[in-house]
Amino acid sequence: MDASDWLIVTAVLLCLLASFFFSGSETALTASSRAAMLRLARDGNPRAALVNDLLAARERLLGALLIGNNVVNIAASSMATGLLLAWFGEVGVVYATVIMTVLVVVFCEVLPKTAAFDNPDRIALAVAWPIGTVVRLLGPLLGTVTAIVRWLLGRAGIVIGESAPILTAHEELRGAVDLFHREGGVEKIDRDMLGGLLDLRELTVADVMIHRTDVIMANASDPPEKIVEAVLSGPKTRVPLWQGSPENIVGVLHVKDVLRALHASEGDFSKIDVASLVRPAWFVPEIRPLSEQLKAFRRRKTHFALVVDEYGEMMGLVTLEDILEEIVGDIADEHDVEISGVRPQPDGSVTVDGGVPIRDLNRVMEWNLPDADATTIAGLVIHEARSIPEPGQSFTFHGFRFQVLRRQRNRITSLRITPLTRRRTALMRVG
Repeated sequence: MDASDWLIVTAVLLCLLASFFFSGSETALTASSRAAMLRLARDGNPRAALVNDLLAARERLLGALLIGNNVVNIAASSMATGLLLAWFGEVGVVYATVIMTVLVVVFCEVLPKTAAFDNPDRIALAVAWPIGTVVRLLGPLLGTVTAIVRWLLGRAGIVIGESAPILTAHEELRGAVDLFHREGGVEKIDRDMLGGLLDLRELTVADVMIHRTDVIMANASDPPEKIVEAVLSGPKTRVPLWQGSPENIVGVLHVKDVLRALHASEGDFSKIDVASLVRPAWFVPEIRPLSEQLKAFRRRKTHFALVVDEYGEMMGLVTLEDILEEIVGDIADEHDVEISGVRPQPDGSVTVDGGVPIRDLNRVMEWNLPDADATTIAGLVIHEARSIPEPGQSFTFHGFRFQVLRRQRNRITSLRITPLTRRRTALMRVG
């Protein structure tokens, strides 16, 4: 080999190194986390800001990378073919094809892209400056290529920028959270909190309210001592006050106001003027989204509201705590089932009170029961059965077997739920 041959070999190797660089840079930049880059840029990282600028003009970026990669690959193949033709004659074309195919595919495509895909953020930051320089140098050529591509796609009926994403931003974010949870990057409790926060737009006040059958109320016509007893016996700090009928809410009593009045009267109930302690009731529609109700709680600086239907009748009450529990949940430990009304059984089934919300059960048991047509698990069974089942009846739907254990009048109070997949697995093991 003379000096000219060594020069050609050196040029081929440099072209292959450039191809390695372009291939890895393309994968790293396109696979990098937009959220991470935005956060780094906000913290003052200039390389992250440049990555964001490059990704904002994705057409120019991909065009520069493809042009650079193809130019160096073609140049390397042409020089290698010429050199091997000079060395081996016509059979050199075969040698050049085999050697360059192996080198380009293995060392210039698979290897750099695999390495970049494994750590895209760090590599994207490392190649930001040189790739940015390439994009600027190829600016005029990229403009011409982009115009030609757009014209050809337009002739085929494809208009760049008009295609709508399949998923909304909230759905994509929820999918990202689920993916990170499966990969081990996000714990279950954190996934549930993030999922609950994203669900606030989709849930309504009716989904989280305390139903009127479970609301502790006081009768304005009762003696003061009985009203005070009703206020102090409930789990909430505010108790609705009705007069004439439970549907006629005249106001709300606050526990602190009652205690202050009781202290001022030195424990004499007869001296308490209940009417002077009543605060105006705040009524909200049951169809209001939880996100709006949360904002309303903050604006009014109150934590309690009465829920009414379209006819103005009280359906229940909602508190700030009820909304916050949709985010943080009621679980103290991610491995322990501590939700009220859910009792796992040794055979894999779960005994559930009828009033347990479907969302809470899904969150605790990692199930996916639908909650679009019913709020509670009893409501789901009634919806699917199209009737009010009797104790002992069983139904199978959504991959579970539901057995009604107890019923009081028209309310299902207890059920046994068995996942069919676990039951089949157990039967197969026994068999």
